[in-house]
Amino acid sequence: MSGFNGLGMGLGNLSRVSRAKTRSICAENFTGEKGKAGMATEGTGARCARDLGQGWKVSPSVRIKAGETFTLAHIKGSGAIQHIWITGDLSLKGAQARFYILRFYWDGQEQPSVECPAADFFASPWGQYAQINSLPVAVNPNRAYNCYWEMPFRKECRITLENRHNDDITCYYQIDYTLTEVPDDAAYFHAQFRRSNPLPYKEVHTILDGVRGTGHYVGTALAWGVNNSGWWGEGEIKFYLDGDGEFPTICGTGTEDYFGGCYNWDVAGQYTPYSTPFLGMQVFRPDGTYRSQMRFSMYRWHVMDPIRFERDLRVTIQALGWRDGGRYLPLQDDIASVAFWYQTLPTAPFPKLPDRDYLEII
Repeated sequence: MSGFNGLGMGLGNLSRVSRAKTRSICAENFTGEKGKAGMATEGTGARCARDLGQGWKVSPSVRIKAGETFTLAHIKGSGAIQHIWITGDLSLKGAQARFYILRFYWDGQEQPSVECPAADFFASPWGQYAQINSLPVAVNPNRAYNCYWEMPFRKECRITLENRHNDDITCYYQIDYTLTEVPDDAAYFHAQFRRSNPLPYKEVHTILDGVRGTGHYVGTALAWGVNNSGWWGEGEIKFYLDGDGEFPTICGTGTEDYFGGCYNWDVAGQYTPYSTPFLGMQVFRPDGTYRSQMRFSMYRWHVMDPIRFERDLRVTIQALGWRDGGRYLPLQDDIASVAFWYQTLPTAPFPKLPDRDYLEII
Protein backbone atom coordinates (compact mmCIF):
# COMPACT_ATOMS: atom_id res chain seq x y z
CA MET A 1 0.00 0.00 0.00
CA SER A 2 1.31 3.45 -0.91
CA GLY A 3 1.59 6.42 1.41
CA PHE A 4 -1.06 8.43 -0.41
CA ASN A 5 -3.48 10.03 2.08
CA GLY A 6 -6.45 10.63 -0.23
CA LEU A 7 -6.20 14.45 -0.20
CA GLY A 8 -5.63 16.83 -3.09
CA MET A 9 -7.82 14.76 -5.38
CA GLY A 10 -7.79 15.35 -9.13
CA LEU A 11 -7.63 13.48 -12.41
CA GLY A 12 -3.88 13.10 -12.03
CA ASN A 13 -4.10 11.01 -8.85
CA LEU A 14 -7.56 9.46 -9.13
CA SER A 15 -6.11 6.00 -9.73
CA ARG A 16 -4.12 5.99 -6.50
CA VAL A 17 -5.31 3.79 -3.63
CA SER A 18 -5.14 5.13 -0.09
CA ARG A 19 -6.08 4.20 3.48
CA ALA A 20 -8.39 7.22 3.74
CA LYS A 21 -11.93 6.45 4.92
CA THR A 22 -14.89 8.00 3.09
CA ARG A 23 -17.77 9.21 5.25
CA SER A 24 -20.86 11.34 4.68
CA ILE A 25 -23.22 13.29 6.95
CA CYS A 26 -26.81 14.15 6.09
CA ALA A 27 -30.26 13.93 7.68
CA GLU A 28 -30.16 10.14 7.08
CA ASN A 29 -26.91 9.82 9.05
CA PHE A 30 -26.25 12.73 11.39
CA THR A 31 -22.93 11.33 12.66
CA GLY A 32 -21.46 9.87 9.48
CA GLU A 33 -20.83 6.56 11.26
CA LYS A 34 -20.12 3.48 9.17
CA GLY A 35 -23.21 1.34 8.60
CA LYS A 36 -25.52 3.84 10.33
CA ALA A 37 -27.21 5.56 7.37
CA GLY A 38 -30.85 5.16 6.34
CA MET A 39 -31.93 3.86 9.76
CA ALA A 40 -34.34 6.69 10.66
CA THR A 41 -37.86 5.87 11.82
CA GLU A 42 -38.85 9.53 12.24
CA GLY A 43 -38.16 12.54 10.06
CA THR A 44 -39.51 14.93 7.45
CA GLY A 45 -40.27 12.03 5.09
CA ALA A 46 -41.91 9.72 7.64
CA ARG A 47 -45.44 10.39 6.42
CA CYS A 48 -44.47 9.80 2.79
CA ALA A 49 -42.76 6.54 3.77
CA ARG A 50 -45.55 5.33 6.05
CA ASP A 51 -46.44 2.43 3.75
CA LEU A 52 -42.81 1.43 3.23
CA GLY A 53 -41.14 1.87 6.60
CA GLN A 54 -37.53 2.13 7.70
CA GLY A 55 -34.95 2.58 4.97
CA TRP A 56 -37.33 4.34 2.55
CA LYS A 57 -36.38 8.03 2.67
CA VAL A 58 -37.72 8.66 6.14
CA SER A 59 -35.37 11.56 6.98
CA PRO A 60 -34.23 13.42 3.83
CA SER A 61 -34.06 16.87 5.46
CA VAL A 62 -34.20 18.78 8.73
CA ARG A 63 -36.43 21.55 10.04
CA ILE A 64 -34.53 24.45 11.60
CA LYS A 65 -36.65 26.66 13.82
CA ALA A 66 -36.67 30.44 13.59
CA GLY A 67 -33.75 31.82 15.58
CA GLU A 68 -32.15 28.39 15.97
CA THR A 69 -28.59 27.39 15.13
CA PHE A 70 -28.43 23.81 13.90
CA THR A 71 -25.27 21.70 13.90
CA LEU A 72 -24.94 20.25 10.41
CA ALA A 73 -21.82 18.26 11.25
CA HIS A 74 -19.53 17.55 14.19
CA ILE A 75 -16.65 15.33 13.16
CA LYS A 76 -13.93 14.06 15.49
CA GLY A 77 -10.51 12.99 14.26
CA SER A 78 -8.21 13.95 11.42
CA GLY A 79 -9.38 14.44 7.85
CA ALA A 80 -10.93 16.87 5.40
CA ILE A 81 -14.25 18.04 4.04
CA GLN A 82 -14.26 17.26 0.30
CA HIS A 83 -17.75 18.22 -0.87
CA ILE A 84 -20.80 20.05 0.49
CA TRP A 85 -24.28 20.07 -1.06
CA ILE A 86 -27.07 22.12 0.49
CA THR A 87 -30.49 23.38 -0.59
CA GLY A 88 -34.03 23.94 0.65
CA ASP A 89 -35.72 27.08 1.91
CA LEU A 90 -32.38 28.81 2.51
CA SER A 91 -31.78 28.95 -1.27
CA LEU A 92 -35.32 30.06 -2.19
CA LYS A 93 -35.91 33.13 -0.03
CA GLY A 94 -34.85 35.94 -2.37
CA ALA A 95 -34.52 39.12 -0.32
CA GLN A 96 -34.02 37.04 2.84
CA ALA A 97 -31.23 34.91 1.33
CA ARG A 98 -28.68 36.34 3.78
CA PHE A 99 -30.68 35.31 6.85
CA TYR A 100 -29.00 31.85 6.88
CA ILE A 101 -25.49 31.93 8.29
CA LEU A 102 -22.88 29.20 7.81
CA ARG A 103 -20.08 28.84 10.35
CA PHE A 104 -17.14 26.41 10.33
CA TYR A 105 -14.99 25.75 13.41
CA TRP A 106 -11.67 23.90 13.20
CA ASP A 107 -9.93 21.90 15.93
CA GLY A 108 -12.01 23.19 18.84
CA GLN A 109 -11.62 26.91 18.20
CA GLU A 110 -14.38 29.08 19.67
CA GLN A 111 -13.80 31.59 16.86
CA PRO A 112 -15.29 30.44 13.53
CA SER A 113 -12.94 30.32 10.56
CA VAL A 114 -15.91 30.61 8.20
CA GLU A 115 -18.79 32.99 8.95
CA CYS A 116 -20.89 33.87 5.95
CA PRO A 117 -24.46 33.93 4.63
CA ALA A 118 -24.96 30.64 2.83
CA ALA A 119 -25.96 32.25 -0.47
CA ASP A 120 -22.83 34.40 -0.58
CA PHE A 121 -20.62 31.46 0.39
CA PHE A 122 -21.77 29.72 -2.80
CA ALA A 123 -21.29 32.90 -4.91
CA SER A 124 -25.08 33.41 -5.23
CA PRO A 125 -25.46 36.63 -3.24
CA TRP A 126 -28.72 38.09 -4.54
CA GLY A 127 -31.03 35.21 -3.71
CA GLN A 128 -31.74 34.65 -7.42
CA TYR A 129 -30.69 31.60 -9.41
CA ALA A 130 -27.81 31.75 -11.86
CA GLN A 131 -25.87 28.72 -13.07
CA ILE A 132 -22.28 28.56 -11.79
CA ASN A 133 -19.91 26.10 -13.48
CA SER A 134 -16.68 26.65 -11.58
CA LEU A 135 -14.34 24.02 -10.15
CA PRO A 136 -14.65 24.87 -6.43
CA VAL A 137 -18.30 25.98 -6.54
CA ALA A 138 -21.27 24.78 -8.63
CA VAL A 139 -24.82 26.11 -8.43
CA ASN A 140 -27.30 23.96 -10.33
CA PRO A 141 -31.06 23.94 -11.02
CA ASN A 142 -33.04 24.63 -8.91
CA ARG A 143 -30.61 26.54 -6.63
CA ALA A 144 -28.64 23.57 -5.36
CA TYR A 145 -25.42 24.80 -3.77
CA ASN A 146 -22.25 22.70 -4.09
CA CYS A 147 -18.65 23.33 -3.11
CA TYR A 148 -15.47 21.31 -3.51
CA TRP A 149 -13.05 23.41 -1.45
CA GLU A 150 -10.85 20.95 0.39
CA MET A 151 -11.02 21.75 4.11
CA PRO A 152 -8.55 19.82 6.27
CA PHE A 153 -8.74 19.50 10.05
CA ARG A 154 -6.59 17.66 12.57
CA LYS A 155 -8.74 17.19 15.68
CA GLU A 156 -12.32 18.04 14.86
CA CYS A 157 -14.65 19.97 12.57
CA ARG A 158 -17.96 21.58 13.47
CA ILE A 159 -20.32 23.16 10.91
CA THR A 160 -23.46 25.07 11.90
CA LEU A 161 -26.31 26.87 10.13
CA GLU A 162 -28.12 29.73 11.85
CA ASN A 163 -31.70 30.59 10.82
CA ARG A 164 -32.28 34.32 11.34
CA HIS A 165 -35.64 34.27 9.57
CA ASN A 166 -38.96 34.61 11.41
CA ASP A 167 -40.08 31.31 9.87
CA ASP A 168 -38.87 27.76 10.35
CA ILE A 169 -37.07 26.35 7.32
CA THR A 170 -36.52 22.99 5.69
CA CYS A 171 -32.88 22.23 4.86
CA TYR A 172 -31.49 19.40 2.74
CA TYR A 173 -27.74 18.83 2.96
CA GLN A 174 -24.91 16.37 2.53
CA ILE A 175 -21.34 16.80 3.75
CA ASP A 176 -18.84 14.35 2.22
CA TYR A 177 -15.51 13.98 3.99
CA THR A 178 -12.56 11.71 4.51
CA LEU A 179 -10.85 10.54 7.67
CA THR A 180 -7.14 10.46 7.01
CA GLU A 181 -3.77 11.84 8.01
CA VAL A 182 -3.31 15.55 7.32
CA PRO A 183 0.19 16.74 6.40
CA ASP A 184 1.97 19.28 8.58
CA ASP A 185 1.95 21.95 5.87
CA ALA A 186 -1.83 21.86 5.29
CA ALA A 187 -3.52 25.11 6.33
CA TYR A 188 -7.14 25.70 7.37
CA PHE A 189 -9.92 26.98 5.12
CA HIS A 190 -11.38 30.42 5.93
CA ALA A 191 -14.16 32.61 4.51
CA GLN A 192 -15.33 36.02 5.68
CA PHE A 193 -18.32 38.14 4.59
CA ARG A 194 -18.44 41.95 4.52
CA ARG A 195 -20.96 44.45 3.19
CA SER A 196 -20.85 48.20 2.51
CA ASN A 197 -24.36 49.53 1.86
CA PRO A 198 -23.95 52.15 0.65
CA LEU A 199 -20.21 52.53 0.29
CA PRO A 200 -19.28 55.95 1.76
CA TYR A 201 -18.18 58.54 -0.78
CA LYS A 202 -14.49 58.32 -1.71
CA GLU A 203 -13.94 55.26 0.47
CA VAL A 204 -12.88 51.77 -0.61
CA HIS A 205 -14.70 48.55 0.17
CA THR A 206 -12.63 46.32 2.44
CA ILE A 207 -12.84 42.70 1.35
CA LEU A 208 -10.52 41.39 4.07
CA ASP A 209 -8.44 42.79 6.93
CA GLY A 210 -7.05 41.70 10.26
CA VAL A 211 -5.63 38.39 9.02
CA ARG A 212 -2.74 37.14 11.13
CA GLY A 213 -0.81 34.00 10.23
CA THR A 214 0.76 32.28 7.25
CA GLY A 215 -1.29 31.23 4.28
CA HIS A 216 -2.63 32.08 0.85
CA TYR A 217 -5.68 33.86 -0.53
CA VAL A 218 -7.74 31.67 -2.87
CA GLY A 219 -10.86 33.50 -3.91
CA THR A 220 -13.22 36.45 -4.04
CA ALA A 221 -17.00 36.41 -4.46
CA LEU A 222 -18.43 39.87 -5.02
CA ALA A 223 -22.00 41.20 -5.14
CA TRP A 224 -22.44 44.65 -6.64
CA GLY A 225 -25.67 46.63 -6.58
CA VAL A 226 -25.31 49.68 -8.81
CA ASN A 227 -26.90 52.96 -7.68
CA ASN A 228 -25.82 55.08 -10.69
CA SER A 229 -26.34 54.76 -14.41
CA GLY A 230 -23.35 54.11 -16.63
CA TRP A 231 -20.32 51.87 -16.20
CA TRP A 232 -19.36 51.21 -12.60
CA GLY A 233 -16.27 48.93 -12.66
CA GLU A 234 -13.17 51.12 -13.07
CA GLY A 235 -12.00 50.44 -9.51
CA GLU A 236 -8.82 48.53 -8.69
CA ILE A 237 -8.49 45.61 -6.30
CA LYS A 238 -5.42 45.78 -4.05
CA PHE A 239 -3.61 43.18 -1.94
CA TYR A 240 -1.51 44.46 0.96
CA LEU A 241 0.92 41.74 2.04
CA ASP A 242 3.11 41.29 5.12
CA GLY A 243 3.33 44.81 6.48
CA ASP A 244 2.54 46.82 3.34
CA GLY A 245 1.67 50.37 4.31
CA GLU A 246 0.01 52.98 2.11
CA PHE A 247 0.75 51.09 -1.11
CA PRO A 248 0.07 47.41 -1.88
CA THR A 249 2.25 44.73 -3.44
CA ILE A 250 -0.48 43.69 -5.90
CA CYS A 251 -2.75 46.17 -7.69
CA GLY A 252 -5.27 45.31 -10.38
CA THR A 253 -6.27 47.42 -13.38
CA GLY A 254 -10.05 47.38 -13.05
CA THR A 255 -12.93 45.41 -11.59
CA GLU A 256 -13.90 43.47 -14.72
CA ASP A 257 -10.21 42.83 -15.41
CA TYR A 258 -9.72 41.14 -12.03
CA PHE A 259 -12.65 38.85 -12.78
CA GLY A 260 -11.10 37.87 -16.10
CA GLY A 261 -13.12 40.06 -18.44
CA CYS A 262 -12.42 43.35 -20.18
CA TYR A 263 -14.04 46.47 -21.64
CA ASN A 264 -17.10 46.50 -19.37
CA TRP A 265 -18.11 42.94 -20.36
CA ASP A 266 -19.86 44.77 -23.20
CA VAL A 267 -20.70 42.71 -26.29
CA ALA A 268 -22.94 44.51 -28.81
CA GLY A 269 -24.06 46.98 -26.15
CA GLN A 270 -25.02 44.37 -23.53
CA TYR A 271 -23.42 43.03 -20.36
CA THR A 272 -22.48 39.44 -21.21
CA PRO A 273 -22.50 36.93 -18.36
CA TYR A 274 -20.13 33.94 -18.22
CA SER A 275 -19.20 31.08 -15.90
CA THR A 276 -15.83 29.32 -16.20
CA PRO A 277 -13.75 27.04 -13.94
CA PHE A 278 -12.00 29.90 -12.15
CA LEU A 279 -13.97 33.10 -12.82
CA GLY A 280 -17.39 34.35 -13.82
CA MET A 281 -20.00 37.09 -13.78
CA GLN A 282 -23.79 37.03 -13.68
CA VAL A 283 -26.21 39.91 -14.39
CA PHE A 284 -29.53 40.45 -12.57
CA ARG A 285 -31.51 42.96 -14.60
CA PRO A 286 -34.32 45.27 -13.45
CA ASP A 287 -37.86 44.13 -14.20
CA GLY A 288 -39.16 47.62 -14.94
CA THR A 289 -41.45 47.57 -11.92
CA TYR A 290 -40.10 46.64 -8.49
CA ARG A 291 -36.53 45.58 -9.23
CA SER A 292 -35.19 48.92 -10.37
CA GLN A 293 -31.41 48.54 -10.20
CA MET A 294 -28.76 46.53 -12.04
CA ARG A 295 -27.09 43.91 -9.87
CA PHE A 296 -24.02 41.84 -10.60
CA SER A 297 -22.42 38.77 -9.06
CA MET A 298 -18.78 37.84 -9.70
CA TYR A 299 -16.32 35.19 -8.60
CA ARG A 300 -12.57 34.82 -9.01
CA TRP A 301 -10.89 31.66 -7.68
CA HIS A 302 -7.10 31.82 -7.20
CA VAL A 303 -6.66 28.06 -7.52
CA MET A 304 -3.78 28.17 -9.98
CA ASP A 305 -2.44 31.50 -8.70
CA PRO A 306 -2.91 31.75 -4.91
CA ILE A 307 -1.76 34.98 -3.28
CA ARG A 308 0.68 33.98 -0.56
CA PHE A 309 1.34 35.84 2.67
CA GLU A 310 3.61 35.10 5.62
CA ARG A 311 2.29 37.36 8.41
CA ASP A 312 -0.75 39.41 7.44
CA LEU A 313 -3.09 40.33 4.60
CA ARG A 314 -5.50 43.13 3.68
CA VAL A 315 -7.63 43.29 0.51
CA THR A 316 -9.63 46.28 -0.76
CA ILE A 317 -11.48 47.29 -3.92
CA GLN A 318 -12.38 50.72 -5.27
CA ALA A 319 -15.79 51.67 -6.70
CA LEU A 320 -15.37 53.98 -9.67
CA GLY A 321 -17.59 55.12 -12.51
CA TRP A 322 -17.37 58.10 -14.84
CA ARG A 323 -18.42 61.71 -14.48
CA ASP A 324 -18.29 64.83 -16.65
CA GLY A 325 -14.99 65.68 -18.30
CA GLY A 326 -13.65 62.11 -18.43
CA ARG A 327 -13.10 62.05 -14.67
CA TYR A 328 -13.61 59.13 -12.30
CA LEU A 329 -16.76 59.16 -10.17
CA PRO A 330 -16.40 57.58 -6.71
CA LEU A 331 -19.53 55.47 -6.36
CA GLN A 332 -21.76 54.80 -3.37
CA ASP A 333 -22.98 51.34 -4.34
CA ASP A 334 -24.16 48.31 -2.38
CA ILE A 335 -21.12 46.02 -2.28
CA ALA A 336 -20.92 42.67 -0.49
CA SER A 337 -17.96 40.33 -0.61
CA VAL A 338 -16.68 36.98 0.59
CA ALA A 339 -12.94 36.44 0.92
CA PHE A 340 -11.68 32.84 0.79
CA TRP A 341 -8.24 31.88 2.09
CA TYR A 342 -6.19 29.21 3.85
CA GLN A 343 -4.04 30.00 6.87
CA THR A 344 -2.50 28.60 10.01
CA LEU A 345 -4.43 28.77 13.27
CA PRO A 346 -5.42 30.59 15.40
CA THR A 347 -8.05 32.52 13.47
CA ALA A 348 -8.13 36.20 14.37
CA PRO A 349 -11.59 37.42 15.45
CA PHE A 350 -13.80 38.56 12.58
CA PRO A 351 -15.74 41.83 12.57
CA LYS A 352 -19.19 41.28 14.05
CA LEU A 353 -21.60 40.06 11.42
CA PRO A 354 -24.27 42.71 10.65
CA ASP A 355 -27.76 42.27 12.08
CA ARG A 356 -30.62 40.83 10.07
CA ASP A 357 -31.97 44.18 8.85
CA TYR A 358 -28.59 45.23 7.48
CA LEU A 359 -28.14 41.85 5.76
CA GLU A 360 -31.51 41.94 4.00
CA ILE A 361 -31.36 42.39 0.24
CA ILE A 362 -33.54 45.41 -0.60
